[in-house]
Amino acid sequence: MNIKKIKIIIKREFLTRVRKKSFIIVTLLTPFFLASFMVIPGLMATIKDSGKKEIIVIDHTNKVAPLLADTDELIFRFESGKTPSDYKDNLDAQGLYAVVNIDSLILHEHHPQVFIYSTKQINPDIQRYVRIAVEKAVQEERLLKYNIENLDEILKEVRTEAQVRTMVWSSAGEEKESQVAVYMIISMVCGFFIYMFIFMFGSMVMRGVIEEKTSRVVEVIISSVKPIELMMGKILGIACVALLQFAIWITVTLGIVTIIQGIMGGVPSGNMPGPAGRMSQMTQDMSVSGADSIFSTLSLINFPLVVTALVCYFLLGYLLYASMFAAIGSASDNDTDTQQFMLPVTLPLILGMFLMMHTFQHPDSTLSFWCSMIPFTSPMIMMARVAFGVPPWELALSLLILTGTFVAIVFFAAKIYRVGILMYGKKVSWKELWKWMRYKN
Repeated sequence: MNIKKIKIIIKREFLTRVRKKSFIIVTLLTPFFLASFMVIPGLMATIKDSGKKEIIVIDHTNKVAPLLADTDELIFRFESGKTPSDYKDNLDAQGLYAVVNIDSLILHEHHPQVFIYSTKQINPDIQRYVRIAVEKAVQEERLLKYNIENLDEILKEVRTEAQVRTMVWSSAGEEKESQVAVYMIISMVCGFFIYMFIFMFGSMVMRGVIEEKTSRVVEVIISSVKPIELMMGKILGIACVALLQFAIWITVTLGIVTIIQGIMGGVPSGNMPGPAGRMSQMTQDMSVSGADSIFSTLSLINFPLVVTALVCYFLLGYLLYASMFAAIGSASDNDTDTQQFMLPVTLPLILGMFLMMHTFQHPDSTLSFWCSMIPFTSPMIMMARVAFGVPPWELALSLLILTGTFVAIVFFAAKIYRVGILMYGKKVSWKELWKWMRYKN
């Protein structure tokens, strides 16, 4: 291969793409979306519905009602001798939010059920509030059957809320508090970025090859350079574009978040309204533990290693998949023809995204280890493990396998590219691709 010619192609690909208006617009606007993704959830957690909600409670047990105390948002009105049907047609007209019907049998049922009626979807926080009151009433009623003296005092004395704190010994023997939620969030962000950038810029290589092929520009270029030089120049040129865009996004996003936090005095943390997802739950765990614990955990993470691994796995993962995307583009005349080849190529990438969910919770499991060695999933899985701490030999072996696989894939992709880039008007099959890969010259 002629390195000088490859450099010229890299420069052409890089300058052509960074001068496009679409590149400039996306590069400048994306940091604002990323910053809003980081800041808005914290702001939303502090926003509460200021409107009062009046709820009718029909308690046939007379045991649950005393436990449903009014709050800043909820006003409970207790009724007797009525049924939910009495409010069915005029619930909204009376300014009521919902009707809670508590059957007398719930005190004797193993799994008591309570029904809440409304004309709209019930807030999960209200469901939880009612459920806790019912559970407490049922427990108290069942305990009374045992005729235990001073039951209330005994319950107050034995009721305990334990707090489990994890401590980590450093190599120097120091003891620091650690929060696994911090590791999980960093791993999730790194793994997701790897997936997003590989898929986005790998697809860009494929579309670029198809565009040049359909416009017949490649016929002019191929007369001056070898097909493998053209393919590598295109792949590396777009890699430079990706690294530039990645660096700008990270720098500008962190700057925007820092400025917003400075203006607002920091984004307060809190419970996310509604059903808590995995990210929301991790944020709640962190907020409960306090800032000191978070900073203590961050001091345990080897950020230079995390950043270095992020760059290495992005580059090698991108080069691996971009080579396959380039081969697919060369064998197709349009985006529709690529569909038959896309699934086998993108399936490991998508599978790696799902396997990350397991790795967040079990970074040292056998499945996580082997998936971090398999080159088609290792960019996502290993990045999900690095923050937790990975033995150097595992990291080195994973990178070595990924590099070797990339070299082998480039070799076979170049064979497909060499034949397919000048073939028009024919729908290629997998059998023909296999035949192209076995060509000696």
